[in-house]
Amino acid sequence: MNQIAKVCLIGDFAVGKTSLIRRFTESRFSESYLSTIGIRVSRKILQMPDAYPSTLTLMIWDTAGSEPFTTIVRSYYRGARGAALVCDITRAETVTALLRYAEEFHAVNPDVPLIMIANKIDLRSERMVSDEQLGEIAAMLDAPLFFTSARTGENVEEAFRALGLSIIVKERVV
Repeated sequence: MNQIAKVCLIGDFAVGKTSLIRRFTESRFSESYLSTIGIRVSRKILQMPDAYPSTLTLMIWDTAGSEPFTTIVRSYYRGARGAALVCDITRAETVTALLRYAEEFHAVNPDVPLIMIANKIDLRSERMVSDEQLGEIAAMLDAPLFFTSARTGENVEEAFRALGLSIIVKERVV
């Protein structure tokens, strides 16, 4: 049986949301940056052999991270069954912004599973936040933390799989 789940990637502009989605759905990465305007939806079918349903189609909504689009983007949160909150480890302000994004998302979708993605781990020399700081924010969000690199692909698949599994588990319990 296949189930479809709408999930949102949420975070400030240029944290790598689009690049994470492209890496996950198309196994590729682009060095060029084009800001997302509004919403872009991508799809990937996950085989979940140890879960029921055994396949889960993630409809991944890539949200604009720019302030002018905030009101529009919030309306796209409706009906989401999960979200990945994405920050950039080279920009500390993107980490604390996740608390606001989580609050806005949960105002529309209370009790929906979240994961936190600390992206751009390939840029270690430019890092501006510690593992401890990231862990504290993840604990406040009650979200598992994944360290990823859209450029190298490190932990990208694992993060999306964990989000998919948390959706299945949450809905089985409720």
